[in-house]
Amino acid sequence: MNQSHIRNFCIIAHIDHGKSTLADRLLQATGTLTDREMQAQVLDSMDLEREKGVTIKASAVRMDYTAQDGEFYELNLIDTPGHVDFTYEVSRALAACEGAVLVVDATQGVEAQTLANLYLALESDLEILPIVNKIDLPSARPDDVAQEIEDLIGLDAADVLPVSAKTGAGVDDLLEAIVQRIEPPAGNPEQPLRALIFDSHYDSYKGVIAYVRVIDGRIKKGDAIHFFATDRSIEPLELGVFKPGMKPVKQLSAGEVGYVATGLKTIRDVRVGDTILLAGAESDPLAGYVPVKPMVFAGFYPTEAEDYTLLKDALEKLQLNDASLVYQPETSQALGFGFRCGFLGLFHMEIIQERLEREYNLNILATAPSVQYRVVKTNGEELIISSPAQLPDPGVIQSIAEPWMRISIYTPAEYIGPIMEITTKRRGEYLHMEYLDATRVLLEYNLPLSEMVIDYYDQLKSVSRGYASLDYHFHEYREGDLVKVDILLNKEKVDALSIIVHRDQSFYRGQKLVSRLKKHIPRQMFEVPIQAAVGSKVISRANVKALRKD
Repeated sequence: MNQSHIRNFCIIAHIDHGKSTLADRLLQATGTLTDREMQAQVLDSMDLEREKGVTIKASAVRMDYTAQDGEFYELNLIDTPGHVDFTYEVSRALAACEGAVLVVDATQGVEAQTLANLYLALESDLEILPIVNKIDLPSARPDDVAQEIEDLIGLDAADVLPVSAKTGAGVDDLLEAIVQRIEPPAGNPEQPLRALIFDSHYDSYKGVIAYVRVIDGRIKKGDAIHFFATDRSIEPLELGVFKPGMKPVKQLSAGEVGYVATGLKTIRDVRVGDTILLAGAESDPLAGYVPVKPMVFAGFYPTEAEDYTLLKDALEKLQLNDASLVYQPETSQALGFGFRCGFLGLFHMEIIQERLEREYNLNILATAPSVQYRVVKTNGEELIISSPAQLPDPGVIQSIAEPWMRISIYTPAEYIGPIMEITTKRRGEYLHMEYLDATRVLLEYNLPLSEMVIDYYDQLKSVSRGYASLDYHFHEYREGDLVKVDILLNKEKVDALSIIVHRDQSFYRGQKLVSRLKKHIPRQMFEVPIQAAVGSKVISRANVKALRKD
């Protein structure tokens, strides 16, 4: 394929602005899928993706398109996850493109993720094609939203294309705009091979399938290739492209998007963002690779002790498709054997939990989510702990540091008061406020991650009637006056219920836990005291009364 006739682009949008439906229409308009093969949200193949209406895994598809000038073009659409937990995957998918279609809902306007993903696209120097979607809805206001895009982002309102992904109106204009306005890929097919891995999945027959964008050079069947970050060399089993199903080809050359079936048995060997080189070649890798670090941790325990091995197998299988999931075995006196798992964020944790319950039919108990703390002991030794049970004795702790996030909240102006109140209550540090237009405001705060992982997002949505949207990224580790609250049942510590909190909130959080437990613990033949304690000091107590004679 002549490089000047290739266009690589992605679709970026806030959750629910119609990204996957637009992808469906593009596939239909280019004849990639017949009407018989078509189903809603073709690229969202997981049941969970369809139910939650959010793309979780990136996927790529090649479309053949004959433009109005009679020329034949190859369009590669790379579909990206829309949730803030998956920002790194989005950034690697964007690095594989030259342009981005920015989808904005004609009824909702610009929201937090719209801007967060747009900034990622601008950092990757992509050509932005703004479109206003859902113009078929009675409450659509395409002209106002086009103006909002111009005011906020600086793209000319006249360039914003009105589209309805549902009815297919405006889709042909969009395809023409992609061909006219997005640059063809630069890159030299004669140079040594360099290809970017922007996603991967595990296939039980072909091993790990790496989704690649070839930047320079070409890769042919039978070439020995080398993964730079993991230092593995292999000979691929198969090369191919997605149409949306996997279709083998003989070679992929500069500018093309496709897949490499590696035959490797663990996804750890194929990292998102890594560079594929020819084995033995002395080329520089592509910039931008970062090992993925989990931010939120929780213990998963099977409700039936004999399901432990099933849970272990299920986590292993999930990890084949999800390299950002980490886990290690742990034991608890109260809950028995289980695993301490690390996730990118709360949404990621919820997805893993649902997949374990749904796809593997497991009943699991999850402990309260916690974050990674850095503890410096009095002898200068530094520990990183992800579970309250690992915290050393208070006497040997010099300082504890916790992760803080920089958060951006986009909200209608009338909800500023309640949002500021719930954020400062959670130790939020106000940074600044900016009016985006007459009705919308951007608030910026620094907030401890441990305060966010409980129910901050739910509260934000409820005080703003669902209108506020949130974006966040890691800011720094900061020392704080943190203590461990232990729960004692009948004077015995229950390690699974321990939490690490700021000293100012220890009393309130301890009391809340105790009163919650009092409701749930059944009465016994003897009185059961429930206590919350910081060190040896009891800060709250309730008794479950003994059963009396009837």
